[in-house]
Amino acid sequence: MVEQTTSGVLQDVIVIHPEAHIDSRGRFQETYRRSWFPLGREMVQGSRSDKIAGSLVGLHYHLHQADYWYIVNGTAQVVLYDLRATSSTYDKLMDLEMGESNPVGVFIPPGVAHGFATLTDITLTYLVDGYYNPSDEHGIRWNDPRLDDIWHLSDPVVSERDQTNPLLADVPSHLLPYGTPRT
Repeated sequence: MVEQTTSGVLQDVIVIHPEAHIDSRGRFQETYRRSWFPLGREMVQGSRSDKIAGSLVGLHYHLHQADYWYIVNGTAQVVLYDLRATSSTYDKLMDLEMGESNPVGVFIPPGVAHGFATLTDITLTYLVDGYYNPSDEHGIRWNDPRLDDIWHLSDPVVSERDQTNPLLADVPSHLLPYGTPRT
């Protein structure tokens, strides 16, 4: 059995609590099933990201693509920020510890900015419902003042891209989510 819960903070974000089967050989968990997301689209691409402790990625967002994240190894703080002006949870922020200490998956709909800070070395696997499209790859600065210093790292390692993403106030309106959010 798997427990599916809405985040309770952000509209359309779903947290998956997969059942673990543990025996003397190790552990087995089903981490993704299409039927868990009845309103979502088919996931078409899977990727893996290995990051060292102290790294910070994001905040990234897409106007047309949903993500499903699962941390296979290690622990990270995942931060989600609702940019969808028509969402009932617009401008709300959520953070969630994921990984070995909390083996959950998270479905991130289009228009929800997402990032993570690695509390240990991690391996993140993620599925997306659209093939990589650089024109749908957007971001806001990880340390934007609107985020109220949410990160649990004091001196993170951040990519040049993420250091130079614009502040939310500087993102052109045509690059922000619009219309009715979809899951």
